[in-house]
Amino acid sequence: MAGSVERVEAAARAAGLDVKIERMPESTRTAAEAAAACGCGVAQIVKSMIFEGVESGDLKLILVSGAHDLDLDRARGLFGEDLKRADAKRIRAETGFAIGGVAPIGHLSPIATWMDATLLTHDSVRAAAGAPNALFEIGPQTLRETTGAVLFDPN
Repeated sequence: MAGSVERVEAAARAAGLDVKIERMPESTRTAAEAAAACGCGVAQIVKSMIFEGVESGDLKLILVSGAHDLDLDRARGLFGEDLKRADAKRIRAETGFAIGGVAPIGHLSPIATWMDATLLTHDSVRAAAGAPNALFEIGPQTLRETTGAVLFDPN
């Protein structure tokens, strides 16, 4: 989506963040690709995943370390309801991001957010910045505060 990266930049500025968005020459669509592109560990990559609440229908943003998968069997206990994969067209329409470039900030409208607590064990993490080859580096506690994320234990 044209303007997605600029929207992330504007959201960062509005939040008082001093981040630099990096455009990589190769894809950073997966955590492994992102880690290889920026020379960090896969656990330092923030996967910004959008799910839909089965009962509420609300979209939920789940920020997960690249080293983890989200166990949907535990969703009710972690997020208050069962979750299912959200439709890609709905994600794009409601967040402004296409899958593979979903950023943790800069959404078209507010979205309830949760964050993998293991991300806080790193000095910095890298997150998508609105395109499948764009990333930005940020301190994990700053990311949590900026997104208003509720911490959860992925294990």
